[in-house]
Amino acid sequence: MDTKAFKRSLHKSGNYHRKGFGHETEVMGTMNTEYQSSLIQQIRENNYQWQEGNVTIKLAESFGFCWGVERAVAMAYETRQHFPQEKIWITNEIIHNPSVNQRLLEMNVGFIQVINGSKDFSVVNTGDVVILPAFGASVTEMKLLNDRNCVIVDTTCPWVSKVWSSVERHKKKEYTSIIHGKYRHEETVATSSFAGTYLVVLNLKEAQYVCDYIVHGGDKEEFLDKFKNAHSEGFDPDKDLVKLGVANQTTMLKSETEQIGKLFESTLLKKYGPTQLNQHFMSFNTICDATQERQDAMLNLVEEDVNLMVVIGGFNSSNTTHLQEISIERGIPSYHIDSDQRILQGNKIEHKPLEKVIETQENWLPEGQIIVGVTSGASTPDKIVEAVIERIFEEKNAMVLV
Repeated sequence: MDTKAFKRSLHKSGNYHRKGFGHETEVMGTMNTEYQSSLIQQIRENNYQWQEGNVTIKLAESFGFCWGVERAVAMAYETRQHFPQEKIWITNEIIHNPSVNQRLLEMNVGFIQVINGSKDFSVVNTGDVVILPAFGASVTEMKLLNDRNCVIVDTTCPWVSKVWSSVERHKKKEYTSIIHGKYRHEETVATSSFAGTYLVVLNLKEAQYVCDYIVHGGDKEEFLDKFKNAHSEGFDPDKDLVKLGVANQTTMLKSETEQIGKLFESTLLKKYGPTQLNQHFMSFNTICDATQERQDAMLNLVEEDVNLMVVIGGFNSSNTTHLQEISIERGIPSYHIDSDQRILQGNKIEHKPLEKVIETQENWLPEGQIIVGVTSGASTPDKIVEAVIERIFEEKNAMVLV
């Protein structure tokens, strides 16, 4: 399919909306009430530090709702206000935050369910209103909704759309798109649908495996098994790793995306030489500004004198997980939680270690004076951060009283 032509056609449709419905002022007032925090604003104004009793909180200087997320949530609120009686669906979670998604459910906005690994669009009727989330939707999904004459409200983050444009340029010049991301993640699923030939690599280790194959060759069947479900149909590593373009899932770790890009560039330079490099390698900067800012702020925070770190965000939030990785790499005790309810009485916390299931940690708050670093992913409202900080104060105060 000519995805570029399809997008142009879709954008001209009277059923397609991506600029809201004129209710911005009222909606922002509602969102400020529901998601903003006076305490967090005070902490920002106090050089990102706050002390109560023997607990000092140090906030990262960039955290929480990014512009793209705030825009997506606001458009979802606007959509419900503009279509008060119509059935409204979202093709997935609007963002990866349980409290925000729960609020939309309370507003009678439905979420397309995944059954046996596939989304069940049978519930969507002709003329229904359907919201595309911040991380986008696949071309197949958009075509299905367009063919069903649905009203489409597109909240896709412009940074995600920028990546789509990059892989379309790869496709036009018959380059294979190397996508740094998680092949099951909704954003990468959407991005790969705009690509031609593509291969998704999760990390630097997988990228190195691919580069070794480019230089030395290898077992094709082993290669295809290793990247099963992570490549385009009919992918052939012996033919499709000659001309490469690099793109990424916008929420991946910035430093790793840059390393992967440089690795492929140096590999193709080694194989084809400097005079032929431009005929074999393309690269565009598709790292999201907001993701980069939060990661840079976390890198600064882990250099501070902190006893432990609390990272707040949905457990399925990729950008939150990468913030957690930064803390773990520095050897700082770190707890990834999705809400204040994970902080239990008796100095216990339910948290999700990297690549593990949720577990309970006892005695997670040390005795005496402590400094706690706090950050949150791009889908986490300030209200949630405030609630977590208040629970930390409560639990630490309870320890003193015992």
